[in-house]
Amino acid sequence: MLDVCLLGCGGMMPLPYRYLTSLMLRFNGSSLLIDCGEATQMAMKRKGWSPKPIDIMCFTHYHADHISGLPGMLLTLGNAERTEPLLMIGPKGLERVVRSLLVIAPELPFELEFHEINGNEEELETHGYHIKAFRVNHNVTCYGYSVRIERAGKFNAERAKELQIPLPFWNRLQKGEVCTGDDGRVFTPDLVMGDKRRGLKVTYTTDTRPTASIVENAADSDLFICEGMYGEPDKLEKAKEHKHMTFSEAAELAKKAEVKELWLTHYSPSLQDPREFLHFAKEIFPAVKAGKDGRTVILDYVEE
Repeated sequence: MLDVCLLGCGGMMPLPYRYLTSLMLRFNGSSLLIDCGEATQMAMKRKGWSPKPIDIMCFTHYHADHISGLPGMLLTLGNAERTEPLLMIGPKGLERVVRSLLVIAPELPFELEFHEINGNEEELETHGYHIKAFRVNHNVTCYGYSVRIERAGKFNAERAKELQIPLPFWNRLQKGEVCTGDDGRVFTPDLVMGDKRRGLKVTYTTDTRPTASIVENAADSDLFICEGMYGEPDKLEKAKEHKHMTFSEAAELAKKAEVKELWLTHYSPSLQDPREFLHFAKEIFPAVKAGKDGRTVILDYVEE
């Protein structure tokens, strides 16, 4: 089970009725935050979710509306008596940017670990999250993220009994461990575990023109969260100039990637009510929703 909350859905500047774009995921007691613009703390407080379990922070790029809320967030984590290391993931220059921001948050009771992304894509696994960063097309180096929660195959108890595997080994084999009995027999997970089952997948991308990398990495996502800076079709040229997207372009990506659901986000401050233009996206991809601050979903495994 994976909790997903779009904390804020605004671009460029926070507004009285819209916080800046930030996404929070919760899985198995650990939280992952993507982007941390100004007012992200307020959005989190409003939602009622605690920042203390955040173990990973991912950054798409280093424009202020995606990272300016970081010093306050780190101070809040420190005041919550966090002592565990915090992993930060982002484009090249991450440590330099964060260290600069820490001038106003110099003393933290926990260590910061940095993973700077190089190349067009990179994958890593931590705290049960399988994270893939992929390059998109903005006017600075920018990445989208796909986050997967994998699911092991079913444990075959009958097979374990047939092989006379000691009961204390059963749980360890389900966790992927190799066990050795007192008689020297070695038991491996493949003896009793079925094929992997379908897990969960969320893809998030903002500040970009449409790219093939987005379609490839969003493919078959349970939830695709994509920027829709402009709802009006006549803003297409402006979107191209500033390397952003319209609602219709985001919907085209969702259709090509065959995702289950699309949430639009990162709205222009001039876009007061995204629902007014949602029909342009629905004509292309019906399973689309206008993202809003605090929009939440609980994704659960589908039984096969």
